[in-house]
Amino acid sequence: MYALITGASKGIGKEIAVELAKQKYDLLLVARSEGLLRQVAIEIHEKYGVQVQYLSVDLASVDVARQVFDWVEKNQFQVSVLVNNAGYGAVGNFDTYTIEQNRDMMNLNMATLTEMCHVFLPMLKRQPKAYIMNIASSTAYQALPRMAVYAATKIFVLNFSRALKYELKDTSVSVTCISPGATDTGFNDRASVPDKARKAAEKVAMTPQEVAKISVEGMFAKKTEVIPGFLNKLGAFLAWIAPKAITENVAAGIYQ
Repeated sequence: MYALITGASKGIGKEIAVELAKQKYDLLLVARSEGLLRQVAIEIHEKYGVQVQYLSVDLASVDVARQVFDWVEKNQFQVSVLVNNAGYGAVGNFDTYTIEQNRDMMNLNMATLTEMCHVFLPMLKRQPKAYIMNIASSTAYQALPRMAVYAATKIFVLNFSRALKYELKDTSVSVTCISPGATDTGFNDRASVPDKARKAAEKVAMTPQEVAKISVEGMFAKKTEVIPGFLNKLGAFLAWIAPKAITENVAAGIYQ
């Protein structure tokens, strides 16, 4: 059986692949950078002895989920674990980004994730045990000024995952949503996160290895929701109980 991981060329996605390789899952890695994918595939195969195949595609493109599924079907891979990790964010007021930039973010963070679940669900249902892991974010628990679209996409991921878990409760497929907080990846650079927010994140940041281990354990335990790290759990709880105007004002101040 194979585990398929999107956004698997670096960061949390790569470390989730490592954790699954430790449990002797063969891997299907999907991301945009062919060079990085090849490097990760060789590294994991040599260290853990599992089969590792990869596909280089732009996961923000339209109908990419069908393209990934066709590749899997053509090669007769049987997928029992689907990890939707690919996603990205951008910091700045909503109108500083073009319609195309916001659309690409929404496509990747929401549409591709949803469509991957849709096209692979029949295959997953045929397995004695199957798992879907969707990566959201700690931003899924509140509106986030200056990251308005990104946070909104992660709210979608969280609520979609919870609803899908319920719909599949009488099947062999379990769904888990992971909501990491600050993690030591290249996210801050890609999203142009300001120095003030970076310094705040440094105090609570987890490593990709820590997040991946907690995520995989939570998935196999069939948890519905996992927030890695005590401080991230506390932050989500406080965002839930505090007046929205207060949490939004605090968040806006951090991302100035």
